[in-house]
Amino acid sequence: MSNIWKTKPLGAYEADMKKSELKRVLGKWSLTAIGIGAIIGGGIFVLTGTGAYYHAGPALALSFVVAGIACIFAALCYAEFAALLPVEGSAYAYAYGTVGEVFAWLIGWGLVLEYAMGSMTVAVSWSGYFNKLLKIFNINIPYYLTNDFASAKQYAIAHGLVEPTFAFNLPAFIIVLIVTAILVKGTKEAAGANNIIVIMKTSVVVFVIIVGAMFVNMENLTPFIPDEKMILQSDGKLGAAYGFSGIIAGAAAVFFAYIGFDAVSTQAAEAKNPRKDIPFAIITSLLVCTFLYILMSLVLTGMMNYKDFGSIPDALTAPVAVAFEKATGMKWAVILITVAATVGLISVLLVMMLGQSRIFLGMAKDGLLPKMFKEIHPKTKTPYKNTILLGLIVATVAALTPISTLVHMCSFGTLFAFTMVCFAVWLLRVKKPNLQRGFRTPMLPVVATCGILINIYLIINLEITAIYMAIGWLVLGLLVYFLYGKNNSILGNGGYDEYMDKKK
Repeated sequence: MSNIWKTKPLGAYEADMKKSELKRVLGKWSLTAIGIGAIIGGGIFVLTGTGAYYHAGPALALSFVVAGIACIFAALCYAEFAALLPVEGSAYAYAYGTVGEVFAWLIGWGLVLEYAMGSMTVAVSWSGYFNKLLKIFNINIPYYLTNDFASAKQYAIAHGLVEPTFAFNLPAFIIVLIVTAILVKGTKEAAGANNIIVIMKTSVVVFVIIVGAMFVNMENLTPFIPDEKMILQSDGKLGAAYGFSGIIAGAAAVFFAYIGFDAVSTQAAEAKNPRKDIPFAIITSLLVCTFLYILMSLVLTGMMNYKDFGSIPDALTAPVAVAFEKATGMKWAVILITVAATVGLISVLLVMMLGQSRIFLGMAKDGLLPKMFKEIHPKTKTPYKNTILLGLIVATVAALTPISTLVHMCSFGTLFAFTMVCFAVWLLRVKKPNLQRGFRTPMLPVVATCGILINIYLIINLEITAIYMAIGWLVLGLLVYFLYGKNNSILGNGGYDEYMDKKK
């Protein structure tokens, strides 16, 4: 039983880096683009409407500030770890080297909530925007082929149609398979495609901010923090909104918009100069996106009153496009925004699935997952088997599952990982203060403590159903660990003893 508390020696990580079969093709700007590509997506294009209407009102900008601060604390801790252990695996690898195997496994298992379920969420969001784009050109796909069964049934009831006997979100299924094919082909190709998409969607976000600012009505921003009151929430139940508690609830709700900066750390094994470039990319991508998010939310709630998001059709699912059309009347700009959201979500999906495949790779190298998860294609140098399996699972679940079930579980997994990283980097600084670190988190005790407290506070403010489901997922993970991972662990079976001896 004591083996589950053992940590992987740092010498083993150094050996992994030297014999890695992955190509080092990513520079600091490609890595930064990966971070921005993951962050700017479904959150800013979708969650801004629900965050303003159900939670914070015009003070949504403050919700983004709170969520951004929580991320910045975690990002600084990630940056120190990424410079110290530039290997694939992200928070999983960091925990393995500091707090022990069982914690590392739990974090790795929890990251599935972030990356795999995040991929599913993005795929469903993409399907919605793609369908809206087709409708602009009068192309209509049957509703039972663009929704999961539960959502299709609700649609049929709301529109007086015969309830379907079958439903399958075909666009979500297809886009995941396309992204999977790109990832199998190679990281350089995937990064190249991501760079182009990031430039396009970031340009559209800047366009919305600059042009939208000209149409801001200050009356829509007054009062900036509405008085707290009870309103009908998305689940059909009365709940508190606005005021200070609404800002915090809004931060938890829009937190999904920030998910992705840690995906940069999963690419460490493919970075040209990981000890310097990974910290740079993590912090730069987060700061850029936080700044854009604050401006975007101010412009959005300034163009359209937050109360109108609940009464205007499509305002909650496509808030940026609807607000822009209502305020400016520029239909061509609405088409541009919809296209940007549709294409932009592809890069988010690409980065999420890329990150998940590398986490599986790191766990398989340690024996905690079957060998097929670490097999590298001899030509493309990608973990093709685990990527294909991941793609099939994500595509199928995305096609059959409502987005509301996925998004909060995704946020739970991310906040859980952030909390553990803040704790682990502090623990390692205490246990091994003399290790050479390419980046040192400033005021670490303060930063780590704030990161831990804020992330736990945001977890508490997630939907209770999502919390229970996520805890159930972690319990299932422990069962998998004790039934398979523990018995096949390389560390537990003495596979890293040579590095242990060197430390003695």
